[in-house]
Amino acid sequence: MTATSPPLTVAQLLPAARSGDAVAMEQLLRLTRPDIRRYALRHCAATTATDDVVQEALIIVYRRVGALREVAAFGGWVVRIVQRLCMQPMLAWLKGEPLAQVEDNLACSHRPDHELRHDLALAIDSLPPLYRESLLMRDFEELTIEEMAQRLGVTREAAKSRLHRARALVREYLAPTDRTGTT
Repeated sequence: MTATSPPLTVAQLLPAARSGDAVAMEQLLRLTRPDIRRYALRHCAATTATDDVVQEALIIVYRRVGALREVAAFGGWVVRIVQRLCMQPMLAWLKGEPLAQVEDNLACSHRPDHELRHDLALAIDSLPPLYRESLLMRDFEELTIEEMAQRLGVTREAAKSRLHRARALVREYLAPTDRTGTT
């Protein structure tokens, strides 16, 4: 009779998964799935496409985990993946791309595409200049954080902070409100 070993942690599984161990990768994905789902529920607002975001995030983790340099950076890396996936529908609105991915968004499903694009444009326009510039550099020019920091003349951390705040302000602007004025 063998005793069951305690479940492995992300820190224990990550090195093996990064080096190509398929069993470790499977365990890592199974272990991180609940966290990814929680992040998606928090960052993707009221969409019912959360499962799609979770699945896409797991695929990205699977494909790119080998490029991750620091084990300690894993959690933040996964959150950024989810945030970016959640931003894609909003960016599609502004770019005029099909909205198939956001058709299930309960807060926006009753509104025409042109209104959603207009609201996103207004949300971005309402940002203070330094936040708007950061958002446009990253999400439209697709600059890396390092390129943004260099262009803005700030540290990498400051560039990331500005981008995070800009995205939070856009989400806040676009958050639906009920008739009483609360969100």
